[in-house]
Amino acid sequence: MTSEVLDPVVGGDERILPPEYELNEAEPEHCPGPESEMAGKADACDGCANKEICESLPKGPDPDIPLITDNLSGIDHKILILSGKGGVGKSTFTTMLSWALSADEDLQVGAMDLDICGPSLPHMLGCTQEVIHESNSGWTPVYVADNLATMSIQFMLPEDDSAIIWRGSKKNQLIKKFLKDVEWDRLDYLVIDTPPGTSDEHISINKFMQDSGIDGALIVTTPQEVALLDVRKEIDFCRKAGINILGLVENMSGFVCPNCKGESQIFKPTTGGGKALCEEMNIKFLGSVPLDPRIGKCADFGESFLDNYPDSPASIAVLDVVESLRDAVGDV
Repeated sequence: MTSEVLDPVVGGDERILPPEYELNEAEPEHCPGPESEMAGKADACDGCANKEICESLPKGPDPDIPLITDNLSGIDHKILILSGKGGVGKSTFTTMLSWALSADEDLQVGAMDLDICGPSLPHMLGCTQEVIHESNSGWTPVYVADNLATMSIQFMLPEDDSAIIWRGSKKNQLIKKFLKDVEWDRLDYLVIDTPPGTSDEHISINKFMQDSGIDGALIVTTPQEVALLDVRKEIDFCRKAGINILGLVENMSGFVCPNCKGESQIFKPTTGGGKALCEEMNIKFLGSVPLDPRIGKCADFGESFLDNYPDSPASIAVLDVVESLRDAVGDV
């Protein structure tokens, strides 16, 4: 495995550039970026020690995009999992969605972990001890089951607790490698777990996959208004970026007691919750998933909650969401 992008425990500016293009110092606050058409020409470039270097960088169409498009050509559906803020259970839901889709043995499913600074899919899928193998044809993803593969930077860290201290451009290079160098082969679904917010990773994945196509985004929220405030920003991002919104899922919509089966509201929907937001923003409401404490236990041990507790209201709700999602992407 190459070490070009696999030196995560470092700080400072980590651009992947040829030696002659190495920057002299960190870019100024309003730097347009070395890959921009305005590199070396913008007002922020005046007085910057990197001005001449940025002016000499190659411009024009990104040569990696055709490679990405070709590598992803065998994937039928590509779905982004988004949330405006952390803590809403986005990665947990991504895991359950991946388990649910792969329960159909006729489907081939991939789960890509783009939460580069906080990767958690390997732990939740129970494959933290695996490593990535590289061949002449690219990187081989880790197979959790015969029809479920995953890729994450977590597999490449020297230690489980190693921090990734990267600037946006270094993250972009890793995202490119995940898209163009991973041998996903033929997939029915590629589920892409993203970090919270509307920043580097989200902009990059949309740009890099512009020709290969994204079916759309599934947005995860919790019922309380504090979560919905940021979800509104995520919806606005999708609309400005031209990303189709497949629908919204309200996670942790209530607490289900495993013993008495009684349900209570932990996060009170003071403004109507996810369903009211969907009506307000004119997007599809895919369903509500209640909080079952056994979901956290299964995530900690890398087990499928759906397999272990098929009768839980949360399992039934997730399967209903999956059915609605498959309808939304036209896979019926």
